[in-house]
Amino acid sequence: MEEKDLKISIGHLYPHLLNLYGDMGNILTLKKRCEWRGIEVEYSEINISDPIKDCNLYFIGGGQDRQQEDVAKELYKHKDFLTSQRDLGSVFLGICGGYQLFGHYYQPFDKEKLLGISLLDAYTVAGNNRFIGNVTVDIDFLEPNTLVGFENHSGLTYLCGDTKPLGLVNVGNGNNGKDKTEGARYKNVFGTYLHGSLLPKNPHFADYLIELALEKRYGQKIKLSPLDDSMELDTHRSLVGKAY
Repeated sequence: MEEKDLKISIGHLYPHLLNLYGDMGNILTLKKRCEWRGIEVEYSEINISDPIKDCNLYFIGGGQDRQQEDVAKELYKHKDFLTSQRDLGSVFLGICGGYQLFGHYYQPFDKEKLLGISLLDAYTVAGNNRFIGNVTVDIDFLEPNTLVGFENHSGLTYLCGDTKPLGLVNVGNGNNGKDKTEGARYKNVFGTYLHGSLLPKNPHFADYLIELALEKRYGQKIKLSPLDDSMELDTHRSLVGKAY
């Protein structure tokens, strides 16, 4: 199929509440990398009390504990639908607080446990220290074989079962500062603590998500045509191995 005949739908979950540290940049990157190729993008903001419709790709950003409380209650109402979307191959990307709500729960220090929607076999508990700084992650499923970003979180996330890390940290703290893992993936669900925004500095990962979303929509693997990513990849390489 020619790219000009393709279309994907993106659902942005609760952007009015979860949108810290430039998270909107991830949406802009996905949209522009599609549009530059002639791929039509159907973009929908999904806010509190809105219905959640069938989308090829869902994105949710980060936020503070108060915003997470509001989103957790709303998101849990849609747990069954979103689980079915995961199992049908829809792509999910969760950043920081959104990532935590993709797991079973987030346990703050002095408040009630926030129930997640269990798209990932993972859980998060509040830690004593805050992890702040640049992160470089070694990955084994893309080229370049690194992801770069900026973490700012005190939550400690632990992965279980068939949920695997996005990769291993060689700079930074990652999921919990102990096991060297960063992020999580299961089926087409991805979670990470990398802000900054993540996708502008990792165009290879952005294209990977777009290809998975197209595969979900059309039922076949579609290889995207290359773009001139010299500026993006220069930025990426300049951050690999760079500590805060």
